[in-house]
Amino acid sequence: MIRTSGEMRVSNFLLWQIAYAEIYVTETPWPEFDREAFRSALFAYQNRSRRFGGVK
Repeated sequence: MIRTSGEMRVSNFLLWQIAYAEIYVTETPWPEFDREAFRSALFAYQNRSRRFGGVK
């Protein structure tokens, strides 16, 4: 899930659906969220370390 405008909260938005989702927060407001901002989000997601519930 991509959360724009730098807000760290989800405000009860789709809580069940995003229970195990990766959340990406960006300072870019929604109207200015363009292709380059989306690429940045994908790059950040690609570089995350997923543990799938385990501990390193």
